[in-house]
Amino acid sequence: MGPLNGYTVIELAGIGPAPMGGMMLADMGAEVIRIDRVGGMVMKDVSTRGKKSVVVNLKDPNGLETLLRMVENADALIDPYRPGVCEKLGIGPSACLARNPKLIFARMTGWGQEGPLAQSAGHDINYISITGALYAMGRKGEKPVPPLNLVGDMGGGGMLLVNGVLAALLETANSGKGQVIDVAMVDGAAQLMWMFHSFEAMGLWDATERESNMLDGGAHFYDTYECADGEYISIGSIEPQFYALLKERAGLTEEDFGAQNDQSQWSAMKEKLTTVIKQKTQAQWSEIMEGTDVCFAPVLNFLDAPKHPANIARNTYIEVDGLVQPAPAPRFGRTPSEVRHGGHDVGQDTDAILTEMGFGEQELAGLRADGSIV
Repeated sequence: MGPLNGYTVIELAGIGPAPMGGMMLADMGAEVIRIDRVGGMVMKDVSTRGKKSVVVNLKDPNGLETLLRMVENADALIDPYRPGVCEKLGIGPSACLARNPKLIFARMTGWGQEGPLAQSAGHDINYISITGALYAMGRKGEKPVPPLNLVGDMGGGGMLLVNGVLAALLETANSGKGQVIDVAMVDGAAQLMWMFHSFEAMGLWDATERESNMLDGGAHFYDTYECADGEYISIGSIEPQFYALLKERAGLTEEDFGAQNDQSQWSAMKEKLTTVIKQKTQAQWSEIMEGTDVCFAPVLNFLDAPKHPANIARNTYIEVDGLVQPAPAPRFGRTPSEVRHGGHDVGQDTDAILTEMGFGEQELAGLRADGSIV
């Protein structure tokens, strides 16, 4: 039983950070009910694990009433739509909180509920653009490099959504009152940049340049390097004692690599270290450095990552219904999270969930007949 056992979360079907947040809440033990669209289809989607699927026609009055009755039995609702969409449907915060004053109504958007961009379409790459995050990533003299959709969607969105829902549930336990949470990916991406605002204020970061600072690939001791076999390794020997070990393990001379923090020499030292690393394969460097305080790791693709001994030892990845995927996290000692089942077919749980929530067989038959539920 996970720490959220006994809580019920309704997740309106969406993409990206909203289903990620729902997945994490389900892993923690919450009963997450995904409201899928009529005719919807879920493929091999990791984020559907542990969730139940109910199909409700939100464009039908009886379908809307069905959802509002479900809200009466829920602790939280995740809204992945643009601002105002739920209100137009008749299931906005006011309507839902009127049915359940203790409900947490979590709204997941890119730009937020208010502001000049609130109604504009966007994606991760756009949200991280106006926070300075995208500008900071890439090689010197080249264009910024999109970090997949990890910074805006997942780190700035999904993780922030879970954080907000958990905090609100704690507050509701004390006050007995629900509330609306405005979760914006642009806000989350801005929060993820906190350290670089600090560095800039201390004169330790040049926000106008890429690959010129300690953590953006500018430093020779914090970067990736190509090996003899065309594979890559990562080195992050920031602290002086770790840097000393890097020099020892890689056979670097004090004459060439003594001035670790002299930025005027970083380019030359990186060129020399590039030549050194290119002399051995990834496996050979792993044998020399992995498991030491060099701060080293081989750069793996996400298909090879589950095969790494450290990931195997920690069971960092699991297989559910033949699909390899990340295991639930974080890890709770007394109430461990778990994946109770893989993704359910769209609408698979409609009758069972609604029956649990007090709908009678005749009601269900009527709702099915008029297409309000599937």
